[in-house]
Amino acid sequence: MAEKDLFAPDAPPPLPEAAKGASQISSHQPLAARMRPRTLDEYAGQQHILARGQLLRRAIEADRIQSLLFYGPPGTGKTSLAQIIANHTKSKFERLSGVESNVADMRRVLSSAANRLENTGQSTILFIDEIHRFNKSQQDVLLPDVESGVVRLIGATTHNPFFFVNSPLVSRSQIFELQSLTEDDLLQLLHRALTDAERGLGHMKIRAEEDALKHLARVADGDARKVLNSLEVAALTTAPGSDGFIHVDMAVAEQCIQKKAIVYDGDGDAHYDTISAFIKSMRGSDPDAALYWLAKMIHAGEDPRFITRRIVICAAEDVGLADPMALILAQAAHSAAEFIGWPEARIPIAEATIYIATANKSNSAYVAIDAALEDVRSGRTLAVPQHLRDSHYKGAKKLGHGEGYQYSHDHKDHFVAQDYLGAAKRYYEPTDQGVEKKIKERVDKWRSIIAAKGLGASPSGSKPE
Repeated sequence: MAEKDLFAPDAPPPLPEAAKGASQISSHQPLAARMRPRTLDEYAGQQHILARGQLLRRAIEADRIQSLLFYGPPGTGKTSLAQIIANHTKSKFERLSGVESNVADMRRVLSSAANRLENTGQSTILFIDEIHRFNKSQQDVLLPDVESGVVRLIGATTHNPFFFVNSPLVSRSQIFELQSLTEDDLLQLLHRALTDAERGLGHMKIRAEEDALKHLARVADGDARKVLNSLEVAALTTAPGSDGFIHVDMAVAEQCIQKKAIVYDGDGDAHYDTISAFIKSMRGSDPDAALYWLAKMIHAGEDPRFITRRIVICAAEDVGLADPMALILAQAAHSAAEFIGWPEARIPIAEATIYIATANKSNSAYVAIDAALEDVRSGRTLAVPQHLRDSHYKGAKKLGHGEGYQYSHDHKDHFVAQDYLGAAKRYYEPTDQGVEKKIKERVDKWRSIIAAKGLGASPSGSKPE
């Protein structure tokens, strides 16, 4: 029998049987890290780029990978996909982080890659996680070696590379957008983790209700890391029942995943995609959809002035003269939001949102000014007709300026038919929506009178040649 070491620390007391599995798991990597896919067949989601026959899958299986940029929301498998490529390739795999690595680290890896290629002929795949964290000068360091083929770059980012990665790197890379995983994808990952005794939770006695797993999959917002780590929290913090099993029910699932974290970056795709959906919902007369996108931006802490500026634009562009009050209300909401800020600003902003979404719509002003601008840019510049020129300075009458001009208020209905442009042009086409219907009636009447006098204009619906 071996003698006891008097200076050795006391051994910890034995764990209860039910806690042994939990202790063993908690001392290792998080479940999401342990369950990373090792092959393309284990990889969940992204079938638009990885289904059999798709370009990226063929390139991986044939080891014909060139420089790649993966971008998409967190937890969609960017790093996992890079590691799968590393498993398939015959190249040396090097990894850097946009958060932790610096130029010295990059130069060291690039120098080693150049020596390796020259001495052994082996190429190098350089994976850079969160590549958008590198500034322009850091990204420029990569260019010569990517250009010459010393390394094959795989960059991963949650930001749109067209905005956050140098154009020369973008032009030398194939870009693949990874999409948020579907609820079915996440459910597949949860079931795999529960049955995998080697890397997952299969060695534990767990009974998970399907409704609870569906709740985790739904609230995780397409994030595989979030859903797996939430399941692990549920397994490790729930005491076994009288039957010896850990029961993951709806109450446990709700506690473990807590409040849904909105996927929203203040300067990236989610920022612009959400405001785009917000505007298009107002334009499409769907107040409920518009309010949802507004609520998402409010919850994410978006600048209220950014939202209200877009509401003002939408009021002018999409409601326009069909309901001129929309622009006034939008401007009032902008002023109110700037004055009071969050959270009270949500009320006038919501009021303007609902008003614009439910108002009559007309983009006639938007179309008219753009048509006139295009005419000015591409057409012959028109001279101001003599009778419209300024006649208030000395000598103007000798030049004939203002001669023949008729003052509208001296005529019936405060209207007189005369040439105001010197050419047969028409840009404004009023609609019959809301208030603009009355405007259309007046404009058509005036254009008919002008056309009858041979001055070139014509009623709505029949443009001049």
